[in-house]
Amino acid sequence: MAFPERFSNLPDYAFPRLRKLLDKHAPGGEPIAMTIGEPRHAMPDFVGRILAENLAGFGVYPPNDGTSELLAAIAGWIARRYGVELSQDRLMVLNGTREGLFNAAIALCPEEKAGKRPVVLMPNPFYQVYAVAALAVGAEPVYVPATAATGFLPDYGRLPKDILDRTAIAYICSPANPQGAVASADYLADLLALAERHDFRVFADECYSEIWRKTAPPGLLAVAQAQGADPERVAVFHSLSKRSNLPGLRSGFVAAGLEAMARIRQLRAFAGAPLPLPLQRVAEACWQDEAHVEASRALYQQKFHDAAQVFAGHQGIALPDGGFFLWLPVEDGEAAALKLWRETGVRVLPGAYLSRDVGDENPGKGYIRVALVAPRQETQRGLTQLRDCLYD
Repeated sequence: MAFPERFSNLPDYAFPRLRKLLDKHAPGGEPIAMTIGEPRHAMPDFVGRILAENLAGFGVYPPNDGTSELLAAIAGWIARRYGVELSQDRLMVLNGTREGLFNAAIALCPEEKAGKRPVVLMPNPFYQVYAVAALAVGAEPVYVPATAATGFLPDYGRLPKDILDRTAIAYICSPANPQGAVASADYLADLLALAERHDFRVFADECYSEIWRKTAPPGLLAVAQAQGADPERVAVFHSLSKRSNLPGLRSGFVAAGLEAMARIRQLRAFAGAPLPLPLQRVAEACWQDEAHVEASRALYQQKFHDAAQVFAGHQGIALPDGGFFLWLPVEDGEAAALKLWRETGVRVLPGAYLSRDVGDENPGKGYIRVALVAPRQETQRGLTQLRDCLYD
């Protein structure tokens, strides 16, 4: 029986790959998980009450695109956060943002661009769904280094003209996963101008937008509005997983132009999985409340302060501007992760598991990703053991 070739060269996903690397070895101490970006701060205290009040909603099919109340709550948050007014028909609720990042490519990527196979651009390293989305639509994924030399953001403008002319979609993540780099308003404006010159769409993954150390990151919607960009050129994705510490709620949204959204919604009608109604009611309350977001952000800021103290005086280690990961330089990420696990029990992710080889280079090979999601005392202990094992 034949199988498709388009996914045949995919590596193992990061976490099964990590288990193969580490699990045959005993931990060198009490295990501390600092691998997955799964928030462990308290969820909002109203979640249980709202679920209980809406249990009957599990007995009905939910609105496919989101309830009008939830879409209004999302639109209200966008207006408060970014100063952008959007009608509800430019929004759709997602069953987890990964669904949107994948399905939007299916809905919007053309079969050809400039008479040839289309290109989908993505930073390298990157959130792995970008590459799978490109392969699913028959596009050529182009992995663009996001290294210290480029401020840990991809420099799409330096790509050859023939690649840019074939580009249909460019993914950008800000704050970046895994490096935590924040795209400035100027960076986003330049990217939109590049998209205008070469006629492609920008997909902005802004799932970490509410976790930052000093300054709230700018958003693509606001930059596009200020620049007068075509709304059809922009699709923006947000999530409650990180913002509200609710990864299990599987709730996010996509915002796009009217025509693009009509196509995204049409695909959802045929093949999507809408969010259950009780979960939509919880999401509605989450987007309307900022107190729990501010409290959680303050905890992350405390942990970044602790990290600065732990690594004080260590050359080459810098704190990110946003997100909740440390992207720490090592000689070899796999060797460092294995050493750390066997000697201390601290579990981190090799950076190469989030990257792709381009020629002989893998921009994540010399890094480990460390998630600061555990309680503060546990995080402090993990960081101290990591420093003593790998850097002292």
